[in-house]
Amino acid sequence: VKEVASLSLLSSARGVVSAAYASTKESPPCLSSVCGAVEKGVQGLTEATASCVQPVLATLEPHVAAASEFASKGLDKLGEKLPLLPKPVEQILSDTKELVSSRVAEVKEAVSS
Repeated sequence: VKEVASLSLLSSARGVVSAAYASTKESPPCLSSVCGAVEKGVQGLTEATASCVQPVLATLEPHVAAASEFASKGLDKLGEKLPLLPKPVEQILSDTKELVSSRVAEVKEAVSS
């Protein structure tokens, strides 16, 4: 999970969503109250779930380690096949804009000639 979360694409996407959430939360006061209540509910649910799941995870630790190693290898292979994964969202958008812009320029040139 840490390896997936550390991918630039996901990390930067999480940052974009977090910034959007923060600005939305600050806008209207009623929305801020709702967001605060949801945050407290999620925090309580997370704490309750963690305390219940902890004993099960201790029992399954060898299996979790094997699954983690398998997932890590799969993630490495996926990263080789999808070069977008290690890039941040901003870079992907910039590269896409450049590609579209160059294609449009090529089409304009072809049409004008």
